[in-house]
Amino acid sequence: MANLLHYSGGFFGFLIFILDLFAIYEVLNSSRTTGGKALWVLLIFFFPIFGLVFYYFFSERKRYNENTITYQTIP
Repeated sequence: MANLLHYSGGFFGFLIFILDLFAIYEVLNSSRTTGGKALWVLLIFFFPIFGLVFYYFFSERKRYNENTITYQTIP
């Protein structure tokens, strides 16, 4: 049982790392200002869990990510 608990920290740490990378990628591809992007990336980088939660709940993601990807239909 002790070995299972020992490895679970690595798994959850890796999971947080992957989610942070997705959030940083989303921030960098958004239509925010350069200063806004830098602040969000720094918050997520220095506070991985808190920054990730704060970003997903309070960053107005729909407002800044609506016009980043446009698809065109093939005639």
